[in-house]
Formats: sequence, C-alpha cells, structure tokens
Amino acid sequence: METHIYHLFVLAIPVACIAWTVTKEEIFREAREFCVNQSQSCDKLYKRKFFYVFTCEYCFSHYVTIILLAITKYTLLYDDWRGYLISGFSIIWIANVYMSLYNLIRIDLKKEKIRAAKEESELNEK
Repeated sequence: METHIYHLFVLAIPVACIAWTVTKEEIFREAREFCVNQSQSCDKLYKRKFFYVFTCEYCFSHYVTIILLAITKYTLLYDDWRGYLISGFSIIWIANVYMSLYNLIRIDLKKEKIRAAKEESELNEK
C-alpha cells in the first residue's frame, strides 16, 4: 500500500505541471485567449464547454489524469474499474493541492518583488 500512495503523490506532479502550464503560463497565452473567447461566444453549449476546459486548471487536470491513467494503468485499492476511478479522483485532488500551493508561493514571491521594487524606488528618491 505504501508504494501505491507514493505513486499517487508522484503521478500528481506531472498532472499538476501540465494542467498549470496549459491553463496559466505565458507560453500558451494566445491559445488560452482563443479558448476563452470561444468559450464565451460559441453558439452551441458543447462547444463552449469544450473550449472552457482549456482555461480551467481544475477541469483540465481531469483530462490529463485520464490520459495518464491510460498510459500508466495505475489503480488504487482495486485492480478493476473502481481502482481507476479512485486513483483518478485521488490524483486530481493531490494535483490541485499542488497547484494551489504553487499559486500561493507565486503570490508570495510577487508580493516580495513588489515590496523590494517599492523600497528600491524609495531609496532612489532620497
């Protein structure tokens, strides 16, 4: 069981990394802006929902997890479909905890950067 729990926390790392990168980072900004526009302006509900998936890290992490489970065949507690279901939701939950922690760290770093810039500008004025 310890090995399965270890794998759970490890497998959540690439899910969090991929979901965060696609939905938040600058490298995918243009594609994300297109998806945001399409998710708000498409005439069909299913089209709006399809494009919305690429703008929400929580939603996107579900699809990344499905792909990861298909590749790794990782199950948790059971060796059948129930194991895939449990492992899928567990990976998604852990990945979203990772993304939340990462976001908090980024906010703290941004705050420190702003404070340092403010202090530097105050010193330069004197």
